Amino acid sequence: MNRAEAYNIVTEYVKNPSLIKHMLAVEAAMRFYARKFGEDEEKWAVAGLLHDFDWEIHPTMEEHPQAGEPILREKGVSEEIIHAVLSHANHTGVPRESLMEKTLFACDEVTGLITAVALVRPSKALYDLKVKSVKKKWKDKSFAAGANREEMEQGAEELGIDLWEHVGNVIQAMNAIAGDLDLAGSPEKEQ
Repeated sequence: MNRAEAYNIVTEYVKNPSLIKHMLAVEAAMRFYARKFGEDEEKWAVAGLLHDFDWEIHPTMEEHPQAGEPILREKGVSEEIIHAVLSHANHTGVPRESLMEKTLFACDEVTGLITAVALVRPSKALYDLKVKSVKKKWKDKSFAAGANREEMEQGAEELGIDLWEHVGNVIQAMNAIAGDLDLAGSPEKEQ
């Protein structure tokens, strides 16, 4: 399964632009980490891109992502990527064993928090977003209340990376595709 085939699956099942952007953000973070760890970038990117492909058709914890498994198999997605998709959610009970699976779990929730922080900044962009801004918003539990901070901590721990280093890595990864995420903004003109 290559990236173009995975993207076709995404666009077949996902109509919400925000969900597609989330999946692109996770894809970018997975590419970043695949390069960092010397792993297969395309495979990791496909896992990141597909992880929530079924959320709109299976929008409950009882269904997502396990009810999407047969669709992925029918579409020719590898068992390795299917297992990663299944393991990205704690509620499935599917253990995260591989580095790719642990990375997918670590990148999923944190991209949402980073996006939320970027959107409340004056620039509404990633280019000037610093880890300290995310740290500040982290402490405000009412901010992005749906972003599971416990899972973000667990993900970084499973990956063996300091949480704030991980946040910085994911900001950098997302910044590389900021235009696709509608988070490019434009630097303020000097006065």
